[in-house]
Amino acid sequence: MTIVSTPWAAYGALALSMSLVGSYVALSKPLVAVIPVFLLAWLRFGIGALAMAHWLPKPADEGPLDSRTRWLLFAESLLGNFLFSICMLWGVSLTTATAAGVILSSIPAVVALLSWALLRESISARLVVAIALAFLGIGLFSLEKVGGGPVGSSQTWMGIPLPLIGNALVFAAVVCEASYVVIGKRLAGRLSPRRISALINLWGLALMTPLGLWAVQGFDFALLTPGLWGLLVFYSLAASVWTVWLWMAGLKKVPASQAGVFTVMLPLSAAAIGVLFLGERLTPMQWMAFALALAGLVVATAPRFRRTTGPSDS
Repeated sequence: MTIVSTPWAAYGALALSMSLVGSYVALSKPLVAVIPVFLLAWLRFGIGALAMAHWLPKPADEGPLDSRTRWLLFAESLLGNFLFSICMLWGVSLTTATAAGVILSSIPAVVALLSWALLRESISARLVVAIALAFLGIGLFSLEKVGGGPVGSSQTWMGIPLPLIGNALVFAAVVCEASYVVIGKRLAGRLSPRRISALINLWGLALMTPLGLWAVQGFDFALLTPGLWGLLVFYSLAASVWTVWLWMAGLKKVPASQAGVFTVMLPLSAAAIGVLFLGERLTPMQWMAFALALAGLVVATAPRFRRTTGPSDS
């Protein structure tokens, strides 16, 4: 048997990308407490645009953007940047953290399904096992995270309970994130990771500008301490620059369905930040959930072996 070449650098880029997403989500809590959501998103895209201005010019070895690539860039930003943020923020505000965590654990499965349906990628038995382990691990962690059981709510909108609406919004965010992965695979074969990052951030800035201009009215920037400014810059660079570039670089070497397994690093890293920096503690059940989710990554990324036959003696 021979070992099939494994893109470890691509795996590392994908894992680091989703780990950064989880970390900036956790560390952005102080920002959300001070800055309105739409203004925060607008500032994020603005800072990202300044940081990536030198990535916008077309490289000499890259052809002109055709209409299909332009639409893919717009869809990538609309779904992965704009709608994902809105659905996630509003959804979590209406449902419980436990329910949101369980729903988010479905990202790898949704990515695999969309990859099969849209990219015609095959799903191996090993990848099914990896997705199942990731799904089980994050789901178990989410169910254990809040010990008091689900929080009910008697509030409704048009007769629909608000938690149910929140759950639907969080699942919409899952579909947006899965679409981001699949569309990113299409783009990774057409443009460089740096240019993709710069262009979809520019679209995000354009989409968020009307809401940002509305939210900035009356906001007192004196509320932002030097520490919050530093956190804002980190959040903006992590969300708009580093995570996107790392993800697109990894997608060049890894099928979208396999890359989707790495989205388990998002809630895992957010939980790790809570333990290391926010004083939270994990129960034995949550440690078991971590082990299951990481086992899913091991199954998905372990070297593959190909059977070889020796020369015939006859």
